[in-house]
Amino acid sequence: MEQEERYKEAKKGAYIGIYGNLLLAIVKMIIGYIGNSKALMADAVHSASDVVGSLAVLFGLRAAKMPPDEDHPYGHGKAESIAAIIVAVLLFIVGIEIGKASIESFFKPVESPEVIALLAAFISIFLKEWMFRYKFALGKKLNSDAIIANAYEHRSDVYSSAAAMIGIGVAIIGEKIDMPVLLYADPAAGLIVSIMILKMAWDIGAESIHTTMDHVLHEEDVQQYKDIVRNIEGVKEINTLYAREHGYYVIIDIKVSVDPYITVEEGHRIGKNVKAKLMEQKDVENVFVHINPYNDKNNTFIH
Repeated sequence: MEQEERYKEAKKGAYIGIYGNLLLAIVKMIIGYIGNSKALMADAVHSASDVVGSLAVLFGLRAAKMPPDEDHPYGHGKAESIAAIIVAVLLFIVGIEIGKASIESFFKPVESPEVIALLAAFISIFLKEWMFRYKFALGKKLNSDAIIANAYEHRSDVYSSAAAMIGIGVAIIGEKIDMPVLLYADPAAGLIVSIMILKMAWDIGAESIHTTMDHVLHEEDVQQYKDIVRNIEGVKEINTLYAREHGYYVIIDIKVSVDPYITVEEGHRIGKNVKAKLMEQKDVENVFVHINPYNDKNNTFIH
């Protein structure tokens, strides 16, 4: 897929997240206030944070598509992973704030939420699950950490809306059967929402930081590249092959051994062929090839 086409698809997904979350946040906040539901208002804050997360993803995607330059010879692909880290930080802050507000509610008189709040939570679950499935499929298709992280933001909103719906429902039942203690199910649901959000933030952040810190693909993931190189005429041995993730693409550093008695020009031709064959792979952005002289006495295959 061409970089410009990839960006257009990713941008479309980001805007769906921005407008969808903005609409949900406004509706849930208004209905949460009118319907007297702490859980739904907490869920509205969560949706609002998703708007900021989608904006971070959009900026990350825009930066990632910039071509390599003098200061960034490997390109700007890691901008997407950085955007995913920003999403994780935002989720963490929102989780803390929702948890704090929910705990404070336990020490105040509470009233039963209205049935309209229950309906709003149900609609939110339906819409956010659709957004998750759409964004997750798009993130996998485009190999984008940022879009996948944004998709999990939507999934966390599904969980939080479900928790809010349960809390609201139990609180309404509590009022109907005259059990005041059940009224606290609404803020309790808000607390559960905060824990879910914090867990999601931790998972997204850990994975994104791992990718950002020059993570190399594991042996089973680079086997396809090694098989290609082994079939190239003139390559006697693969000494090392490291495939580093840079956001949605891969940069390969490879050392191969060739006949020590060929000319420099012939060795250079083999190196160019290695690079050309690897660059044919859709996820490979660049390849750096080092040529070594082959010695069958001490040349060993290095994983």
